[in-house]
Amino acid sequence: MKAIIPTGGRGTRMQPITFSANKHFIPVANKPLIFYPIETVVDAGIKDILITYNSGNLNLVKSYLGDGSRWGANFTYVLQEEPKGMANIFQVCEEALGGESFLLHNGDNIFIEGIKKALNHFLKKKPNGLITMVHHKDNRRLGVPYFDKNKRLLEYVEKPENPPHDFAIPGIYFFDSNVFKCFKGEDKIVPSARGELEIGAPFNWLIQHGYKVDVIEYEGKWMDPGKFDDWLDANKYLLDISKDSNIGSKLDSETEIEGKVSIGKDCRIINSKLKGPLVIGDGVEIINSHVGPYCSISNNSFMENSHLENSVLMEGVKIINVKRPIAMSLIGPGSEIIDSDEDSEAISFFIGEKSKIDL
Repeated sequence: MKAIIPTGGRGTRMQPITFSANKHFIPVANKPLIFYPIETVVDAGIKDILITYNSGNLNLVKSYLGDGSRWGANFTYVLQEEPKGMANIFQVCEEALGGESFLLHNGDNIFIEGIKKALNHFLKKKPNGLITMVHHKDNRRLGVPYFDKNKRLLEYVEKPENPPHDFAIPGIYFFDSNVFKCFKGEDKIVPSARGELEIGAPFNWLIQHGYKVDVIEYEGKWMDPGKFDDWLDANKYLLDISKDSNIGSKLDSETEIEGKVSIGKDCRIINSKLKGPLVIGDGVEIINSHVGPYCSISNNSFMENSHLENSVLMEGVKIINVKRPIAMSLIGPGSEIIDSDEDSEAISFFIGEKSKIDL
């Protein structure tokens, strides 16, 4: 049994951050998003993982993930030349899979309670395909399973206008090698109206050709932090449930800590108030500032005379002399927010495409 985790995609819902940073490597609770799927798959017992990537991104992806040894896993990198849809992600992996059954775990989904129940069902019951479903109030924007009166799966419908129930299909999918037949022959699956091989098409092909496709309910917490508000919600939730509270740097006597706070190595924190849940990376400087709750601050960031709460700072951010609290923010790598402290009615910005500013 192998796993596939993709790192491609355009990340349009997270622009402008994704103009310069792949969505899968933006931190959630100070950990790149894609680390969560990797940890979930390894925790389920699968150590042989195929990582798909888009053209030109191999070095970037490897710089974050390496060979898999940090998780006790083995990574094989597979090129997806063009973003031709979710089904194409495993289509390009056929040779690397070597005839084994596999699961595809979206690189931007988080299954908090893990996937062992679904994996055990697939291994024991041996269907040709397996999907999970979750209750979701807005399932019209997701895939939806349609059943007959005996609760037998009839069809996987993508983004229906009037779904018959509130179930939706989250981003984990199981197949045996029979699925590769759907890409061949006169009745092979074809791209949708938007030009992609949708993930529902292989399941529908299997059902239509007499193969067994099961569906079970995923009863844990599932998150798909693909939009700005969802990202902050995921960051808040993960910080809330985190058990980490490690102080890896020496703090000065004037700094106050309240709640669950984790601090990395080589940090310099002076005369500040840190309120958890809060996680701070390595090499961070915080001076005369109030930080938290619900903040994750990436490595080598700098704050002075400022107030931050419920926000995500990526690597190397600088915030200096900002008198009003900064809240509900996702700030990209290397960004600077500085109040010059001069008497002026003017405000100066250097803002990229599709940015959002609330004053």
